[in-house]
Amino acid sequence: MSGTWVVIPVYNEASVIGSVIKQVKQVFPNVVCVIDGGTDNSAEEARKAGAVVVEHPINLGQGASLQTGFDYALSQPGLTEVVTFDADGQHLVSDAKEMVDILRLEKLDIVIGSRFLDDRTKINFLKRAVLKTAAFWTKITTRMALTDAHNGLRIISAELLTKIHLHQNRMAHASELIDQVAAENVRWKEYPTHIIYTDYSKAKGQSLLNAVNIVFELLFK
Repeated sequence: MSGTWVVIPVYNEASVIGSVIKQVKQVFPNVVCVIDGGTDNSAEEARKAGAVVVEHPINLGQGASLQTGFDYALSQPGLTEVVTFDADGQHLVSDAKEMVDILRLEKLDIVIGSRFLDDRTKINFLKRAVLKTAAFWTKITTRMALTDAHNGLRIISAELLTKIHLHQNRMAHASELIDQVAAENVRWKEYPTHIIYTDYSKAKGQSLLNAVNIVFELLFK
């Protein structure tokens, strides 16, 4: 999959980023890590694992990191699609590969992961309710009948990527991305993904507080 670039936003993930990159590179040779400020040696660990590293001098947020990664990928010759992939190990490379295969085979513009198309992902009741509400709101506002509007595992074609320009730097970027995708009348599909919630990933921000932040940033942007 030489035309695929995997974009990984990174903020203080030195303890896990090396192993995540090594797993990704077993399938995808091209990985760019956007080091979003931070105080640890994530950049060094990412380079040692074989990723291209782009660094923000200060912490700008996940949305800004994704946009930086998108801009880098678009500068690379032969780009066919990007994979957005979390740094904390909660995504499966096997899911990403299947999603790329589907995008190419069915000539889609974007394939979006969903935690709710099978029962592999274990989510507590409150988080499930928040995510379902977000998906319902997205359906109303964009007419895209997504089951999981805030899943971080996505495959985006190079053509569609040129039309995405994220301005929401922090968690609300996920809603902004879907808004921009919907405006392009794209060919899209969801794919069942297994999100692995570990104690580590939960400590890094997989909490209901993020839902509050998303609503606040969208309402007061």
